[in-house]
Amino acid sequence: MPRKPRMYIPGIPAHVVQRGNNREPCFFSDDDYRYYRQCLEKGLKRYRVQCHAYCLMTNHVHLLLTPSDETGISRMMALLGKNYVMYINKTYRRTGTLWEGRHKSSLIDADNYLLGCYRYIEMNPVRAGMVRKPDNYAWSSYGWHAWGRIDDLISDHDLYHALGKVSAARCKAYRELFSVNLSDDDVDQINHAWDCNYPLGNDRFKETIEKTLQRQIGYAQRGRPKLSTG
Repeated sequence: MPRKPRMYIPGIPAHVVQRGNNREPCFFSDDDYRYYRQCLEKGLKRYRVQCHAYCLMTNHVHLLLTPSDETGISRMMALLGKNYVMYINKTYRRTGTLWEGRHKSSLIDADNYLLGCYRYIEMNPVRAGMVRKPDNYAWSSYGWHAWGRIDDLISDHDLYHALGKVSAARCKAYRELFSVNLSDDDVDQINHAWDCNYPLGNDRFKETIEKTLQRQIGYAQRGRPKLSTG
């Protein structure tokens, strides 16, 4: 069965997920998380990709990215994966693959779904039962978005900046979004989109993507309500 082609469009956000092989761990110590961040930061700069949100889980990673060209994300993920696997294999004297095949992704309809994806990504440790609140997890972008803690990986989307005129106002507004959890249906929509490499958005978004790519595409949801923002 042929592989589904990656669909990246300059200026369109993409939710990217990469899992450990057989869902086994890909991080074993705090140093591993730090090294992955270093590799990610270099890749973002090298291939001119913006990172809006992220969460590094024990056995997978979530990244919300916007590329400046069609190949930036794919090239960045290839370099990131290669360098990180070399580090892990050398550090732990292991061989073989670390990742479960290629990364998965979905293009995101920013106007309707972007901030919902921010929340989905940063709530991963809470849904997994690792922490009670997203504040308590060190390896995500929540600290920056909610409290203004410096994070060199983040280049925020205009929709985040629209939450407030100054940083303190944006952080307060962002924290308020988390007062209500994403619904199970919202979570299922996002899960299905990235797992099937389908865009997440309304019909108009799909039509725009198909026109840009000049071909028909699979689709995660058609005509569904937008994700709630609070």
